[in-house]
Amino acid sequence: MSKTRNKFSLEVRARAVRMVLENEGDYRSRWAAITSISNKIGCAPQTLSSWPERKEVDSGMRAGIPSDTADKMKALEREVQELRQANEILRKDRPFKR
Repeated sequence: MSKTRNKFSLEVRARAVRMVLENEGDYRSRWAAITSISNKIGCAPQTLSSWPERKEVDSGMRAGIPSDTADKMKALEREVQELRQANEILRKDRPFKR
C-alpha cells in the first residue's frame, strides 16, 4: 500500500480512465486527451497519465506486472525483511554452536 494518500476516489479514477480510453481517438494523441480530461477532473496531467497505463497492464493489454501481483510481491518482500531481522536478532542473542 502506498504511503501517500490518494486524493481521488476509485470512482473518479475509473471514470477518468474510461474517458481517456474511450475518447482518445477524438484527440491528436493520448497526451492531448489526458491533458483535456485532467483539467476537467482537477488533477495534473502527469497524475492522470499513469492511470490508463495501469489499467492496460492490469487487463493484459500492455506488458507489465499487474497491480495485484505487485502488491503481493511488496507484501512478501516486507515479510522476508522482517524475518531476516528476526533471524539476525536471534543469532545475536544466542551464539551458534556446532
